[in-house]
Amino acid sequence: MGISQPHNLRSNPDSRNQRPYGVRVSLRANDPFRKLLGPDWSRTHWFTTAAERDAVLAEMGRKHEYSRPGDSPALRFEKVEKLAESRGL
Repeated sequence: MGISQPHNLRSNPDSRNQRPYGVRVSLRANDPFRKLLGPDWSRTHWFTTAAERDAVLAEMGRKHEYSRPGDSPALRFEKVEKLAESRGL
């Protein structure tokens, strides 16, 4: 499935810069959107530093101020790393 609003995605103006630290966003096993997007849908966002990644991860995973009581996050967030780039191999 394509992205409906690609202009809203963060663009990488200089793709030559290494971005070894990432956050993989995927759907939980019981999420009904899996029927639309597929069981193995995920999106990975890449960052230059681990600190930048961790700050964005904290923001992505926080409870939204307009959430109803009892709502739980529908997405699963996972830290990932390109070891060759982060270790300079």
